[in-house]
Amino acid sequence: MNTDVVPVRQSLVVVGNGMAGMRTVEELLKLAPELYDITVFGAEPHTNYNRILLSPVLAGDKAREDIVIHSRSWYAENRITLFTGDPVVHIDRKRRLVRSQSGREVWYDRLLLATGSTPFIIPVPGHLLPGVIGFRDIGDVDTMLAASAAGGHAVVIGGGLLGLEAANGLHRRGMQVTVVHASDTLMNQQLDKPAARLLRQALEARGIAFRMEAQTSAIAGEQRASAVCFADGASIPADLVVMTAGVRPNIKLAQGAGLHCERAIVVDDTLQTYDPRIYAVGECVQHRSSTFGLVAPIWEQAKVAGAHLACKGHRRYVQSATPTKLKVTGIDLYSVGDFIGSESSEDLVLRDPRRGIYKRLVIEGDRLAGAVLYGDVFDGPWYFELIKNRSSIAAIRQQLLFGEALCKRAA
Repeated sequence: MNTDVVPVRQSLVVVGNGMAGMRTVEELLKLAPELYDITVFGAEPHTNYNRILLSPVLAGDKAREDIVIHSRSWYAENRITLFTGDPVVHIDRKRRLVRSQSGREVWYDRLLLATGSTPFIIPVPGHLLPGVIGFRDIGDVDTMLAASAAGGHAVVIGGGLLGLEAANGLHRRGMQVTVVHASDTLMNQQLDKPAARLLRQALEARGIAFRMEAQTSAIAGEQRASAVCFADGASIPADLVVMTAGVRPNIKLAQGAGLHCERAIVVDDTLQTYDPRIYAVGECVQHRSSTFGLVAPIWEQAKVAGAHLACKGHRRYVQSATPTKLKVTGIDLYSVGDFIGSESSEDLVLRDPRRGIYKRLVIEGDRLAGAVLYGDVFDGPWYFELIKNRSSIAAIRQQLLFGEALCKRAA
C-alpha cells in the first residue's frame, strides 16, 4: 500500500504585479518552490515589466518588449495564477480572502502587498483636464508618445530625477519642453548647487527650457490642458502637462483592511505588517520611518520577505545608502550618501569646468559620508562601497578625489 502523503500547498496571494512583488516571488521560488499555490493580481493589463526603463522607452533607446521581465509563459511554468487588469479592492482579514474588482475571491494563508505608489498630481485648478498626466506606468508613456507625435509644447512640473528623464525623452521625441521646478536647484534631493548648475547647463544646451523657483497656480484649458499658470501671474503654453512632483504610497487597500499605516504600510525588519499573515514590500511600505523609491533597497526587501515567506527566514532588512544615477544619454551623474554635510564634516572638491567635471566628497572624521560626481562617475561604485562599509580613508585621504586606481598605487 502506498503511504506517501502529498503535502497540501498553502495559498499565497500577491497584490501587485510589479517589480517588488514579483522579485519577492522569485526569491521565494528559489527557496521553497513547492510551498504555495500562488495567485497574483495586477491592476495593469500587462505582465511584469521594468518600470525603471520607462524613461529609455520614452526617449526611444528601448522598445516596449525590451522591458518585459516575465512573460505569461513564466507564470505558467511556475504554476502561478495571474489576473491582469483586475486590481484587488477588498481584503477580509477575518475570513482571509481578497476580492478583486471583477468579483473574484481568493483565500490566502499568506498575503503579500506590493501595491506601489501613485504620482502626486498637484491639486491646482485644472489638474483633472485631459492632457495632464503623471509618469508612472506604460500607459503614461503611451500618452506621451501620442502627444509627441502631434508636436507642440510639453511642460514637466518637477525638476527631480523622474522629471528630467521625462523632459529629455519628450524633447528627443520632438516636443518643445519646459521644466518647472519649485526650488532653485535641480534634483535638490540628490545634488548640491554646483553639480545641479552643470546639469542645467547641459540640458539647456540640448534645448530644454527651465522655470526655477516657480509655483504652479492653475492649469488653463477648456476641453483639455492648454497652458500652465504661475503664482506671479505669468503663464506658458502647454499641449501636455507631466506632473513629476513626487509620489504617494498606495495604502488605501491596507487602510481599508485595518492594517497599521502612517505615511505607508508599517512593516518590521522581516517586512511583516502588524498582521503576521500579511507582508508588504516596495514603495508602499514604511520601515523605521522611511519610505522607498529606488530599486536597490526594494531588491533587498524582496530577499528578506521571500525568505520569511519560505519559512527559511533569518535575515533582517537593514537600510543602507543608495546611489542615484540619471538616465539621460550623454550626461553622467552619480550621487550617494550625505552630500549636504554638517559643521563637523569637510569637503574635498575637484572642479574642471573645461572638461565639465565636478566631484565633491563629504568627509566625516576618517570616513567618507557622501559623494556627488558629475562628468566623471567611474569611481562612483567604489565611493559607494567605502560609504556602505564605513571604511577608514585616513591613509588615502590625499588621493581620494582622484579615484581608486591612484589610491591603490599610493597605499
